[in-house]
Amino acid sequence: MESKIFKILVVDDEKDVREFLGYNLRKEGYNVLTAKNGREAVHIAFSEKPHLIILDVMMPEMDGIETCNELRRIDSLKNTIIIFLTARSEDYSQIAGFEAGGDDYVAKPVKPKVLVTRVKALLKRYRNDDIPESIMDFEGFSINPEKFVVIRDSKEITLPKKEFELLMALASRPNKVFSREEIFSKVWGSNVIVGDRTIDVHIRKIREKLGIESIKTVKGVGYKFEA
Repeated sequence: MESKIFKILVVDDEKDVREFLGYNLRKEGYNVLTAKNGREAVHIAFSEKPHLIILDVMMPEMDGIETCNELRRIDSLKNTIIIFLTARSEDYSQIAGFEAGGDDYVAKPVKPKVLVTRVKALLKRYRNDDIPESIMDFEGFSINPEKFVVIRDSKEITLPKKEFELLMALASRPNKVFSREEIFSKVWGSNVIVGDRTIDVHIRKIREKLGIESIKTVKGVGYKFEA
């Protein structure tokens, strides 16, 4: 089974949750690791380099948002997919999670079929053959799809996988206006459900990190990349 190559780290302070999620993911053939708190998760992730991390938001001492921030500071984990588990549905907690570098949310109590579907959809990124291999040059910067980096002022800038894929989706068709629905489908996949402000948060972070004005907002429609 192809899913056996994927390593998943489940982080939750509740043992029952770790065992429940681990059981359902192992049934699908995934290699599952577990951690009972944020600090342990950072240590395990640093050494094991999981493809995907399922991270509980509400944990004592070091919550999921703090843990995600720590994980994203580790260069080798910047492209690791992170799914948050949360019993909270407030918009601010979702926005905070995306700000920290999260890729998706799954609400508690977790339904195994929903979780597995999300995991499979997100892991398809590792099998994405649609990314061009040649360097894409634009005014003031360039994109290297093979290395997953943006080059600006002779410096390589590494973006989290989701931000890079969003930039690539827009830059691959300069001046084309992408609707929000097109962007969701192209970057997140049709089986992944994310909040309405997800795209806005990621676009803002790309603009801030790269210092570019190429991504334009088309009010009432979506976004476009001007080249």
